[in-house]
Amino acid sequence: MHFEDQLKQATLIKRYKRFLADIRLPDGEIVTIHCPNTGSMKNCQDPGSKVWYTTSQNAKRKYPNTWQFVEVDSRYKVGINTGLANKLVLEAIETGVIKQLQEYSAIRTEVPYGIQNSRIDILLEAHQGTRSFVEVKNVSLGVEGGLGLFPDATTTRGQKHLRELMEVSESGERAVLVFCIQHEGIERVGPADCIDPEYGRLLRQAINNGVEVIAYGAEFSIDASGIRLCKELQVTL
Repeated sequence: MHFEDQLKQATLIKRYKRFLADIRLPDGEIVTIHCPNTGSMKNCQDPGSKVWYTTSQNAKRKYPNTWQFVEVDSRYKVGINTGLANKLVLEAIETGVIKQLQEYSAIRTEVPYGIQNSRIDILLEAHQGTRSFVEVKNVSLGVEGGLGLFPDATTTRGQKHLRELMEVSESGERAVLVFCIQHEGIERVGPADCIDPEYGRLLRQAINNGVEVIAYGAEFSIDASGIRLCKELQVTL
């Protein structure tokens, strides 16, 4: 996918109030931008880091600039906009990148399902009536050795989603969890047991109960103002 606006580079001063960040432009001007990430952004918000942002032409926006990427460890680009994860996975399905999710005739998003009135990120439907329920999780936390971890903070919502996927699988339909890896340095991904041990327990239980878990990594193009999923990564437990 490509952004409507050209990516611009700046330097991070600080992130605060979860949805805001101050950056320093190349000319020295300090600007407040929107931070589209409700998570902890562990290891992705160090002051002095390079950041890339886009600018909206919507005159009604209080903060027209949106933070998109950050450089970590002085070498890896990381996508911090969690709102892109579903779009990236949807695009990767439609372009045939995610090979496990092909041969479906219809795709719908944000479809109500389950006894808890939740919404599945992506619902795939085949002509013969079979369905695949796809939940997407964005991964931006990388640690040593190319390992990516999810989540980066305790997530009761994520735990709930795993329970719902298990219910889907137990009902006889296909349930899939896709880790969308927006981090150049991640080569494999697993549960962050040290951060949310309950999520790790439920993830292993879900796999044992028939939930498929797959991961795909992204490549970044600053010049083309784009990002796309391009390769399957290992899921390690």
